[in-house]
Amino acid sequence: MEKEVLQHHLNMNRRRFLSKLSLGVGSVALGSLLIPDLFSGRVKEEEIIQHLPHFAPRAKRIIYLFQNGAPSQLELFDYKPLLREQFGKELPASIRMGQRLTGMTADQTKFPLAGSLFDFSQYGQARAWISELLPHTAGVVDDLCIIKSMFTEAINHDPALTFFQTGAQVGNRPSMGAWLSYGLGSENMNLPAYCVLLSKGKGNGQGVYSKLWTNGFLDSVHQGVQFSSGENPVLYLNDHEAINKTDRRKMLDQLSALNEENFRQFGDPEINAKVQQYEMAYRMQTAVPEVTDLSREPESIVKLYGPDCMVPGTYAANCLLARKLSENGVRFVQLYHQGWDGHGNLPGEIRGQCLDTDQASAALITDLKQRGLLDETLVIWGGEFGRTNYCQGPLKKDNYGRDHHPRCFTIWMAGGGVKPGVYGETDEYGYNITSNPVHVNDFHATVLHLMGLNHEQLTFKHLGRRYRLTDVAGQVVKDIIS
Repeated sequence: MEKEVLQHHLNMNRRRFLSKLSLGVGSVALGSLLIPDLFSGRVKEEEIIQHLPHFAPRAKRIIYLFQNGAPSQLELFDYKPLLREQFGKELPASIRMGQRLTGMTADQTKFPLAGSLFDFSQYGQARAWISELLPHTAGVVDDLCIIKSMFTEAINHDPALTFFQTGAQVGNRPSMGAWLSYGLGSENMNLPAYCVLLSKGKGNGQGVYSKLWTNGFLDSVHQGVQFSSGENPVLYLNDHEAINKTDRRKMLDQLSALNEENFRQFGDPEINAKVQQYEMAYRMQTAVPEVTDLSREPESIVKLYGPDCMVPGTYAANCLLARKLSENGVRFVQLYHQGWDGHGNLPGEIRGQCLDTDQASAALITDLKQRGLLDETLVIWGGEFGRTNYCQGPLKKDNYGRDHHPRCFTIWMAGGGVKPGVYGETDEYGYNITSNPVHVNDFHATVLHLMGLNHEQLTFKHLGRRYRLTDVAGQVVKDIIS
């Protein structure tokens, strides 16, 4: 009987053989596409398993256009005609309900309403209200998911900014980009998984610090790599003129052997992380100059982003560089643009900020879309909290300021599996959320979900407990996922 069963399994005609063979070859091909280094021998099996998504992702990479300093939603996206009608009148107590939410308004007894100086119009299929300050953004509104119901608990810039970047208001937590590098790895062995670009507008600025792109308690290989606008985009990357590539390769091989011996003795994982960083720097010496060279961009692209895109260090140049980094496989590109802190002379400052950012932000969407990359690239635009509906300081119709407001503000997302339209609403005073609130933890959970990661499963054990980007909260906002 056993012999008959064995003979049955050995019976294989040509059709059956070719069918099985095609399945095997197809699996191998698919595996090599999803994980380029699967059969290279350069990556350990456990590293490959670690960097697999939990489920099929909607997006492969992220470009996060962070508007540092908190743009006023009331001047840009959250149209409130009532504030114009009641200009200078006191915010009703029934709306504020005795809450002290602001940190900069000294007199907590007077809250004079300030309507926006700028006009709004409706655009796109969703008839979204967009300010006259953002004509280019209005042109791509049908690609945007505008979330008007974001909220946070942080009331000052540093903790609010840190919260958005790391999921905690305190320091020493891994940033969002570090978590994605840890969870998914890099698509390009010659470039970092996580890159950071900085620019500064003419408005009142808030500082940005390296703790915002830190690896925290994750291995240092996951830290964001800051690009500069100088002659050398990545500092200390190039060899001394007396050292050639052959000598550098020999030095790194010897250094790697010494570090391997050191690791066998002490078992410190940071030793291996340093080896990886040395190797990455070596490969970046060739890749970085090519990807950061914007001079080869055609005139049509320069016209799309605006002439500032050829000026290193500008917001427009960084948007264009973000596209190049992203299309070359950088998993997470983070832009920080300073100058949105509108406590005084808000109309003048926000006008300048929009001139700096509006065209390039919309151009990035258009550029990705025409290259067929928008569907797999998640673009995010927004700041750390919103602005009050009442004036801070002297009130004039053409000159006013707004304080911090964490209870409601607006961000937008595009591409990467999000559904275009408007999500969430605020009351007629623009003070409280009336539908579909989205907390920062929910935002993080949703972003990870779009990248194929379950925010509750992406964890790291540190000091006896398992940490995650969303800590102990967060719900995926399924209604904005296409």
